[in-house]
Amino acid sequence: MKEKIDKPVFHTVGAAADSLGRECYVVGGYVRDLMLGRESKDIDFVTVGSGIEVARAVSRQLRGHLAVYKNFGTAQVKKGALELEFVGARKESYNRDSRKPIVEDGTLDDDLARRDFTINAMALCVNAGRFGELVDRYNGCADLRDGLIRTPLDPDITFSDDPLRMMRAIRFATQLQFTIVEDTFKAIQRNAHRISIISRERVYDELTKMMKAAKPSIGWELLMKSGLLKLIFPELAAMKGVEIVNGVGHKDNFYHTLSVVDNVCAVSDNVWLRWAALFHDIGKPVSKRFDRQLGWTFHGHNATGAKMVPRIFRRMKFPMNEHMKYVQKLVELHMRPIALVEDEVTDSAVRRMLFEAGDDVDDLMTLCGADITSKNREKVERFRANFELVKQKMVELEERDRIRNFQPPVNGTEIMQTFGLGECHEVGIIKERIKNAILDGEIPNDHTPAREFMLAFAASELGLKPVGGQ
Repeated sequence: MKEKIDKPVFHTVGAAADSLGRECYVVGGYVRDLMLGRESKDIDFVTVGSGIEVARAVSRQLRGHLAVYKNFGTAQVKKGALELEFVGARKESYNRDSRKPIVEDGTLDDDLARRDFTINAMALCVNAGRFGELVDRYNGCADLRDGLIRTPLDPDITFSDDPLRMMRAIRFATQLQFTIVEDTFKAIQRNAHRISIISRERVYDELTKMMKAAKPSIGWELLMKSGLLKLIFPELAAMKGVEIVNGVGHKDNFYHTLSVVDNVCAVSDNVWLRWAALFHDIGKPVSKRFDRQLGWTFHGHNATGAKMVPRIFRRMKFPMNEHMKYVQKLVELHMRPIALVEDEVTDSAVRRMLFEAGDDVDDLMTLCGADITSKNREKVERFRANFELVKQKMVELEERDRIRNFQPPVNGTEIMQTFGLGECHEVGIIKERIKNAILDGEIPNDHTPAREFMLAFAASELGLKPVGGQ
């Protein structure tokens, strides 16, 4: 392992530790990622003794910025893109009602034992006499090789002490596409209820990291099987299962949703588009009805789902900002392109979709393309062919009519000045009618035809005439 850390920064830290007579090790995620050949920005060091003293010495050597957190016994050294974290080896004990540990000074073995998983419980020595020596008390190297997630100590104690580790186990299994060993996973199932003591912000952080993985469905399925999903995201858990009436069943909307998420991930790194994919059918359990003629229906599930989005975001401590509005918009509109594919693709319908989706129309089309998951190959091919027609028509209409995010070329001020009106209901009626005329293709998206249309409509429908000979 010596060659893997044969870099100036590790020799500098080792020399600083040697000058103080301290053992010092690179630990945790950096060691794991080093062995996996993955990029890792943050480098964590554990020293036997004061980590802050070693950090001070390193800061002097590197002439970097030092930040000391005495309450936590940690320090950070920044130098350019380098971020080095230092802490003294410690052992921990927990109060059952809190994940905040009672910390005491400890040995390296104590420190490795308190780590969440064996693959994160390895250390590489940076002291000159043992430079590059691997300390692997819990066979983390073998678990990395075999693709396994397990805890160093009794998993029931590990997860009961800090229930966030259950989320981390599932997140690592998703990111690395590793398997959680049976006894560890069963301990997650037994301790799932303990997630209640974890702040929703911390749960959100883990879910976001999971959603940035190549195949988030791995994590969502594990959350379901572990019993955690119904506790942190009951609306999604409610989508699982197939109900049968008179021999007629519907597809499992939970597994369909996971397929859509993975389809989006295959073509986009936009994490909020991935969230929109996860939420797109969230209204189906509420909207589900059985009709003797039609079978199972989910009428209006897109509008129902859009109304649910802000409530779920607020409860789960997701950001209540433009990201929420983006997800809500895509959930509301996700049926629109599919309806175009199934029906005749009219210019008017495409214009309206362009107008309502605005700058997010390309993401909407990506989501809807991902939503085509039928096992009927002929149906999928037909949908995809029609989908291309919709895309082509979108390009043609956008080039010609400039619909995306358009504002009617006659605004409210001009309407009021033309007819001598103040702010009133009639102004809104005229604006809406001009907008619809453009979207329906009655008039082009230009000022002169829009003004002529306004004058004719106002006279015939509202009895209004321009003032002052306008």
